[in-house]
Amino acid sequence: MAELTDAQIDAALARGAAARQAEPRAVTARYEQQLGRVVVELSNGCTFAFPPSLAQGLESATDDQLAQVEVLGTGSGLHWEALDVDLSLPGLLAGLFGTRAYLAHRAGRATSPAKAAAARANGSKGGRPRKSA
Repeated sequence: MAELTDAQIDAALARGAAARQAEPRAVTARYEQQLGRVVVELSNGCTFAFPPSLAQGLESATDDQLAQVEVLGTGSGLHWEALDVDLSLPGLLAGLFGTRAYLAHRAGRATSPAKAAAARANGSKGGRPRKSA
């Protein structure tokens, strides 16, 4: 592995400083039990809130566990120590509430009128065909 030069380290630090200035960061985070939402105050003055039931690892957490939310270091994420859950702030702001596999699993459980109609039509034909070996 090549050793980093001072110039590369300085450039990386400059990119980090620029990102901290341009990107919203979490300043504070709390769980509001009355609303059933995790509320995040951002460095740009905006507020972001989401229901914990959407986020991987928080689906079955108690109110007491959810209230123990912490802002990670530079404000780039949220952390729940008792739950061993970390969520990325850029991911949350982009609507990504878990890993790709978790989100795909949740999407497969989604119901819609079209999905219900397809299931009824399939059922009226005798159900799903058996897999052939």
